[in-house]
Amino acid sequence: MKRSLRRLVLEDWRGLPQPDARPDRLVSVREVLVQLAPKLGLEKRLREEEISLAWSEIVGDFFAAHSQPTRLVDGTLFVSVLQPTVLYELDRRWKPLVLEKLRRRFGPKVIRDVRFRLG
Repeated sequence: MKRSLRRLVLEDWRGLPQPDARPDRLVSVREVLVQLAPKLGLEKRLREEEISLAWSEIVGDFFAAHSQPTRLVDGTLFVSVLQPTVLYELDRRWKPLVLEKLRRRFGPKVIRDVRFRLG
């Protein structure tokens, strides 16, 4: 390991060798969460939160105001919808497009299906 000029000067001035610097043990919060989430069983909940945050981008403002993803179970995303007409539109007309956008963003293994429910 190459010694710095500052370290050499200090060693010469003091007449003693400088102790080795302590290793930097700082770790970002993100790194800690990425390591802890699977151990604590929070990975699924974090994924659900990511989906909820992205829901408005995926379905648009109108549908986002009338629906909300509630849970993710074995690759199936359950979405609560407020009105029957919005449920019909999302389930019959927009489901393939919504499913494609979700798969593109979160991966086909994470989201395999979307089910819309009134409630």
